[in-house]
Amino acid sequence: MKARVIVTLKTGVLDPQGQAIEGSLEGLGFAGVESVRQGKVFDLELSATDPVSAKTEIERMCEKLLANTVIENYAVEIIG
Repeated sequence: MKARVIVTLKTGVLDPQGQAIEGSLEGLGFAGVESVRQGKVFDLELSATDPVSAKTEIERMCEKLLANTVIENYAVEIIG
């Protein structure tokens, strides 16, 4: 089974990398970019066969390692 985890900064948390990317895009001539927020993507391959238990296990992984839940949100998608 495959899954994808998307981790993003919570609203209100400063994102210096996003701001740097935004400035660089402007410097390269890309007008109209009002804001950039950067994040992380994890693609996981699991031996699990039950999507519900797999999602629960991945959420535990996020809480313990993949996301800093103080400043980051995460979303889990079971791909198949």
